[in-house]
Amino acid sequence: MEYKNVFIKKLKEYALITVGVLLVVIGVYFFKFPNKFSIGGVTGASIILSTLFNGTISSGTIVLVINFILLIVGYLFLGKSFGNRTAYGSILLSVSLRLLEIICPMSKPLTTQPTLELAFAVLLPSVGSAILFNIGASTGGTDIIAMLLKKYSNIDIGRALLISDFFLTMLTFPVFGISIGLFSILGLFLKSTLVDTIIESLNLNKYFTIICENPKPICDFILNSIHRSATIFDAKGAFSDKNKKIIITVMNRNQAVQLRKFIKQTDANAFILITNTSEIIGRGFRV
Repeated sequence: MEYKNVFIKKLKEYALITVGVLLVVIGVYFFKFPNKFSIGGVTGASIILSTLFNGTISSGTIVLVINFILLIVGYLFLGKSFGNRTAYGSILLSVSLRLLEIICPMSKPLTTQPTLELAFAVLLPSVGSAILFNIGASTGGTDIIAMLLKKYSNIDIGRALLISDFFLTMLTFPVFGISIGLFSILGLFLKSTLVDTIIESLNLNKYFTIICENPKPICDFILNSIHRSATIFDAKGAFSDKNKKIIITVMNRNQAVQLRKFIKQTDANAFILITNTSEIIGRGFRV
């Protein structure tokens, strides 16, 4: 039974990695490559290098070679578990890009609206990268450098990506000109902001502080109906001078709606404080 649970957990994990990588692939191949948006990363470097080699080496091949080198670095410094997940993501990314080059060659952008295409070139890879970072995986490339900075310093992932990708993006100006260079710089800043925002959104939970006189019905509902736990403190009202109880608990957004509705129905005098939180470490959340 335990083996089955571990297998299901791994299956879900790799399914999420696949979804994340494919979002990155779609954004990179259909919007980033044809517009020459070199928004940092190995894919950005591959666009520049492929152009410098006059297209004799495809971007997909360059991605594969660079990712292989950085994967070795990942195995050495970030551990085997990270390496396995990232190896899968890196290979899937490289192979998918190369297959798309063969199956669906792109000779020009999909539209004549570079701003619209920049939006998709940033949004899709950002969502994909956030999904991957959230489970400790990556598509390889400079993401590995960013996670190294994250592990050995206090820099957050978005800022780490900005540092590792900035110099690559600056090379866009001499290679592709001012217009594409400015688009690329804009895309880089948007991506670095979006990754952290999306990660926080994925992990968003609700922190409840409930002040009431009778905590039992509320705690019973928390324990038995939404299957969470809670902590109770003794307190005294400053205005009423009555003895009170303070209940603190954390749960996801759907469970929070249920609890708020239940409290309103059963204890109209309860005072409720609800705060958004995305960094929860402990049993039932992150460990």
